[in-house]
Amino acid sequence: MKNLAMIMPEPGGPLQLVERLVPEPGPREAVMRVRATSMNYHDLVNLKGMLKFGPWPRVPMTDGSGEIVAVGAQVRSLAVGDRVNATFTPEWLSGRPTPAARRVVLGDTTDGCLQQYLALDERSFVKVPAHLTDDEAATIPCAGVTAWSSLAAGGIKPGDVVLAEGTGGVSLYTVQLAKAAGARVILTSSSDDKLAVGRSLGADHCVNYRTTPDWAAAVRELTNGRGADIVVDVGGASTLAGSVRAAAMGGTVAIMGVLGGSMSAELPLSTAMQANLHLVGITVGSVADHTDCNRAIEQAGFRPHISHRFAWTQMPEAMATMESQQHVGKIVVTVP
Repeated sequence: MKNLAMIMPEPGGPLQLVERLVPEPGPREAVMRVRATSMNYHDLVNLKGMLKFGPWPRVPMTDGSGEIVAVGAQVRSLAVGDRVNATFTPEWLSGRPTPAARRVVLGDTTDGCLQQYLALDERSFVKVPAHLTDDEAATIPCAGVTAWSSLAAGGIKPGDVVLAEGTGGVSLYTVQLAKAAGARVILTSSSDDKLAVGRSLGADHCVNYRTTPDWAAAVRELTNGRGADIVVDVGGASTLAGSVRAAAMGGTVAIMGVLGGSMSAELPLSTAMQANLHLVGITVGSVADHTDCNRAIEQAGFRPHISHRFAWTQMPEAMATMESQQHVGKIVVTVP
């Protein structure tokens, strides 16, 4: 049986379709038939050749969903037919991150999900919410788990105010997960049309930062001067100062993106200190975090927003869509 895969022969090199053997599971491994993957900014950076490390050639894309088609003799937690996600960092099972736990990242340090069959340790697969399609489930591993980890880092509880910046995958997952937790959500974007999508997913207040440049002040005004209990910062250098100013006393700023630059950011130290803020770096999450995220999505019953779907032969179009920021929410790539 064939395992068709798209490989990167070298950093930034054009993808090539190759034929490989279908992997045989080891005693504690399972094999997933990949049905869909989704594109993150992280994947775009990888595909453009900006991540020079890792084995070459390799299969890109960290996110994946599909069904189990084979299991090893000692596998007990999975069965053939189970619908699953592959996890972003398959060896980070639970607890605090360590260099060893985060050593393996699908698509970066080992083959990822732009192939028909993928073998992993059984503990590295997570069952998907039953109500989601394969396309929808494929959006969870990076964006969904990052949003979940960001909210968990702030100890989200009913009545909290959450600020989600932008309308990409993480931000819209933040809206949906925060609303499911009973929070009040403020969403920012430079596009009223994109904000309308966010409002349809549950955002209580929307701020257009192009027409309202001091969006941090707008957040404080919307909260009667208090600010947001949890701020999910996706911009990095371009947004961190505003995120700090928008946060409530004792609040949390989850730093999880560098869309606005990864260089040094302005940090209003006196504001952060006087407000007793918690600044937390987020790098997706563990397998246990992923499991909790999927459980929360299933209990809430919501569906992630997908704005574009592409066949895997259309990867250049998918990349161009993300790079030009035409998307709202997630971009999905199907695997035949």
